[in-house]
Amino acid sequence: MNLTVENVDIFLGAKKIVKGIDLHVANHSFAALLGPNGSGKSTLLKSIYRVLEPRSGTIYLDDLKMKNIPVKEIAQHISVVSQFQSNSFDFTVKEIVLMGRTPHLRALERESSADYQLVDEALHKTGLYELKDRSISKLSGGEKQRVVLARAIVQSPTLMILDEPSNHLDIKYQLEILHIIKKLGINALAALHDISLAAQFCDYIYFIKEGEIKHHGKPKEVITKEILKEIYEVECEVYEDSRTNNISISYYSI
Repeated sequence: MNLTVENVDIFLGAKKIVKGIDLHVANHSFAALLGPNGSGKSTLLKSIYRVLEPRSGTIYLDDLKMKNIPVKEIAQHISVVSQFQSNSFDFTVKEIVLMGRTPHLRALERESSADYQLVDEALHKTGLYELKDRSISKLSGGEKQRVVLARAIVQSPTLMILDEPSNHLDIKYQLEILHIIKKLGINALAALHDISLAAQFCDYIYFIKEGEIKHHGKPKEVITKEILKEIYEVECEVYEDSRTNNISISYYSI
């Protein structure tokens, strides 16, 4: 499903965190929200997956207002990937990934062979199949994050929302996770902190600062030294590799 956010304001208490934001994710594209810590990225994402309610504005899935869609139906179309959260339950990898099928089951309905087939496919896509029977507590941080991603894939979403999915991971795992998301071929919106990785994997960039979208466009259009200085208040040079078309950034010492 396509995502449209129109003129959304979000308050936390009396403070306005998100201010009149518009954005659009469609046509199986991977879009990134980039901006400093505290700029409103996570707050905006939480409003999209219904943890926070906007004070004003409208969020659409295709042509339907999000607030009019039952929560279970939303979960059949939107999956969320955030940082792995430890808990006191010691499930296996396969058990956690299977939880992604819950929105598609009726009350008291058991998973079918088709559900288990989807789980196996997601485990293969995320490189976890050999670990399927291992306790989640025995995994590394990167492996745990791939479990969260596999669970989200098993939901069979048409839109995936990702809140810093690769933050605090080694570069190997960052590349693995973003590559997997890109290959899914679905709509995705991710809050990211690494500008160069966003340029490499994302089709469209939204720069957010102080709760407002300041610039948006294709990576080559908006990842410029002038825009980065405005958003992050740093001096830098932006380079494009002529062989790979990847963008790299060199920051000046302060």
